[in-house]
Amino acid sequence: MPYLPDGALVSSAPPFQSMDGRTPLSLFPRVTLESVGGEQVLLCRVRYEPGAEVPRHSHEHTEQLMYMLEGELEMTVGAETRTLREGDVVVVNRGVEHSLRSEDGCAFFEALAPVPLDHVADRERDLVLGPDSGRLHVER
Repeated sequence: MPYLPDGALVSSAPPFQSMDGRTPLSLFPRVTLESVGGEQVLLCRVRYEPGAEVPRHSHEHTEQLMYMLEGELEMTVGAETRTLREGDVVVVNRGVEHSLRSEDGCAFFEALAPVPLDHVADRERDLVLGPDSGRLHVER
C-alpha cells in the first residue's frame, strides 16, 4: 500500500492494477467501461456492443482523450463527424458537445481529467489516491 513520507496511508488501492476481472459499469445501454484512476486522471477501457449509441452531451468539467483499440465508432465532436478506427485518437475538450455510435461494436481506451466520479464503479478499489485524497475529482 502507498504511504506518504511521514508513514501515513494514502490509499487502500494498490498502485499496480489490472483492468481484467473488474465488474463493468454501464453508463448507457450497451456501453460498458472499467476504470482505474489516480488524483488527476481516470483511464477507462470502454466497450460498445453493436448498435450502441451515446446521445449528444458534454462534460462540463472534464477533458476526454480516446484511443481506438478495435472496431469502428462514428463520432461527432462539435459540428464535425468522423469514423474512428483502430489507432485513431480524438480529443474532446471540456464543455464541447459530442455524440457516439457504433454499428458493429468497438473498444477504446479513454483518459478523463479531472476524474469524473460517475465513471468509477468502486471508489475504494478503483482509485489510487495520493496526498490530495481526490479533492480534484468532480461529480456530475
